Amino acid sequence: MYEHPLSGVTVVSLEQAVAAPFATRQLADLGARVIKVERPGGGDFARRYDTTVHGQSSYFVWLNRSKESLTLDVKSPGGREVLEELLAGADVFVQNLAPGAAARLGLDVASLSARYPSLIPCTISGYGTSGPWADRKAYDLLVQCQTGLVSLTGTAEETARVGVSVADIAAGMYAYSGILTALYTRATTGTARAVEVSLFEALGEWMSQPAYYTRYGGVPPQRIGTQHATIAPYGAYTAGDGGQVLFSVQNEREWAALCERFLERPDLVDDPRFATGSARVAHRDELNAVVAERFGRSGSAEIMRTLDEAGIANAGVNDVHEFVAHKVLAERGRWHDVAIPGAVVPMLEPPADISGVRPRMDPVPAAGEHTERILTELGRTAADIEALRADGAI
Repeated sequence: MYEHPLSGVTVVSLEQAVAAPFATRQLADLGARVIKVERPGGGDFARRYDTTVHGQSSYFVWLNRSKESLTLDVKSPGGREVLEELLAGADVFVQNLAPGAAARLGLDVASLSARYPSLIPCTISGYGTSGPWADRKAYDLLVQCQTGLVSLTGTAEETARVGVSVADIAAGMYAYSGILTALYTRATTGTARAVEVSLFEALGEWMSQPAYYTRYGGVPPQRIGTQHATIAPYGAYTAGDGGQVLFSVQNEREWAALCERFLERPDLVDDPRFATGSARVAHRDELNAVVAERFGRSGSAEIMRTLDEAGIANAGVNDVHEFVAHKVLAERGRWHDVAIPGAVVPMLEPPADISGVRPRMDPVPAAGEHTERILTELGRTAADIEALRADGAI
């Protein structure tokens, strides 16, 4: 029987969209009880982002397994009373409400800490709860634009968004690690500390290398598609059969091996144009011409085999279908069947394997699926529950 490290920890979350649900799903993976508070009459709007997974949203399915769904109007007297009872027994409270909404509801950090000193409040915002943009809404692509990420992504001719919700994911990851740290701190010192993460600052951390490069180098990294702005050769090239292979040279030993064993040009090892990493970047176009000529003489499978033999890291450029069918996922048993409303679907296990621990991968809930059970646990009778429903509180 596997133990779940966060068994016994209760999380109440007023969450929506991606960032907060990603943080709390990871807590649920480790065994925390996550009570997801949703709006009556539809729930989390991420439920309606699409209908591709047997009628369910691909976003919602990804982010909300192993949670309990409670529909609650937290602005109504009856709904607010239920929320306060839940918070009194919770370890963690997570919210990513619109700017100012938590404070208007008395769910800001100062108010919660005064009422529940042992509760760990976690706030996820767009640009922070203070500062000039505290009241500004933020969505993933807006933050990609504001941090400069979009300016680095795409081709020389056109910018592009990163193809996944990277700002939300970054914020969710930092909220998750911040909550774990706060739980550890409370366990070792008895003090409950609040956690705050903004999408802007989370993605800003991921932008640190290009930020330092730009600040101290004077110019930002070039936008050059699959190639690397500050390392060469590092990118995808087209083989003679039309397939694409991406490879990377990270040091001088690998550069020498590439020249001698793949490019068949040992004279290039000490060529002043290419002898150092900076020189190769400065003469990228000349280097790319050499690489492209060599790629054109072989098929993609032969190229990957030769690069492997030379000790050069490489990979084919997969589409999403090829990723889903990847033999590494299949042979390592990374897919696990999870129930969703009306179906069962394979889902990827969490990437962090902990010795002796199996992640909890329980069903994705329907909106309000656990409302009656949770209210009954709080002592509400059938008549009480019906009255709350009649009032629109649940």
